[in-house]
Amino acid sequence: MPDLTVIAEPARAKLNLALHIRHRRADGYHELETLFAFVEHGDIVRVAPATKDSFTLTGPFASVLAAEGDNLVTRAAARFRATFGGGAHAIELEKHLPVASGIGGGSADAAATLRALARIHGVDPADPRLFAIADRLGSDVPACLLGRTALGQGRGERLLPIEGLAGTPALLVNPGVAVSTAAVFRGWDGQDRGPIGTGDLLTAAQAGRNDLERPARVLAPEIDAVLAALAAQPGVLLFRMSGSGATCFALLENHAARDAAARALRLPGWWVAATALC
Repeated sequence: MPDLTVIAEPARAKLNLALHIRHRRADGYHELETLFAFVEHGDIVRVAPATKDSFTLTGPFASVLAAEGDNLVTRAAARFRATFGGGAHAIELEKHLPVASGIGGGSADAAATLRALARIHGVDPADPRLFAIADRLGSDVPACLLGRTALGQGRGERLLPIEGLAGTPALLVNPGVAVSTAAVFRGWDGQDRGPIGTGDLLTAAQAGRNDLERPARVLAPEIDAVLAALAAQPGVLLFRMSGSGATCFALLENHAARDAAARALRLPGWWVAATALC
């Protein structure tokens, strides 16, 4: 899409530094508390005004989504137009994040689409109507639209921005398996193990947990090997599965430790991304 009118928006991977499930609600959703953070690595969404709507997939994970006629990006664009107006758009999604992997790839793509369209049409990125669209698209989309470290409550859509750890080296590892979010939530044992604690972000995250890790590991035992490999790396400050899996992450003391861990974990079939919190 080599055009000067193209708006490019990063769709950064989302991490759940902690994810506490409190209870299952009457509407079928789960009440939760989570520490959202974002890393530099992610997808890229490019949007340009056009005479006719089009959607193009590129990037290393494009083929995984190619069979889908409908996705969060096209839904986000349709709902933006229904709310704010505007004509047709050519949208390109450059897909670098694995699909169904617990790092909010689809949610980040939808949020980036909304931000790009808002820039094109002069909509304030803090407009509550944008966040209302995001909320209807999915529980993680509002956090991805906010795009900064935050405490998430409710389904994850109630957001309180907090001080982050920008620049902290991070390593993302996926064992090459996709995990169904719905199946993982169904496997949660229903035990409320308490809220996220107080203190600075790293302290709260280290004292926290991911309540979806156990059911995800039952569905995808490959996660065990990733977590064990991350735990064994020197300089690790925190390691955990993100979201409903199967991607796991580590925060590390410095870039040298991160890069050494990345070299050690580049195993056949594993996806590895050396990045940093932003």
